Amino acid sequence: MVQKAATALEALGDANRRAILESLRQGPRSVGEIARGLPISRPAVSRHLRLLKEAGLVADSPSGTRRHYRLEGAGIETVRTYLDGLWDEALARFRLMAENTRPPKWRSWQ
Repeated sequence: MVQKAATALEALGDANRRAILESLRQGPRSVGEIARGLPISRPAVSRHLRLLKEAGLVADSPSGTRRHYRLEGAGIETVRTYLDGLWDEALARFRLMAENTRPPKWRSWQ
């Protein structure tokens, strides 16, 4: 699972790919529909979609002569589970530090 999450996070490292995922949050779209909302060419969108698909973040299905892309729930869940694990670990470490920290002894000033 860590490798899948690493691949997905690497794919999310590009702003255009994140913008594509944002576009797909509204529902399935063709390459042309996605490209209309981005400052990159259709071939560039296709390359980004291929990487997102390889990372398990999007899936596609044929629709006539076009392909429609949609978010892939399992891939998104992999990233979420990985990040939740990091967050849980950080909170556990913080709790341990907080519980093991004692307030300083105050001196009585006379």
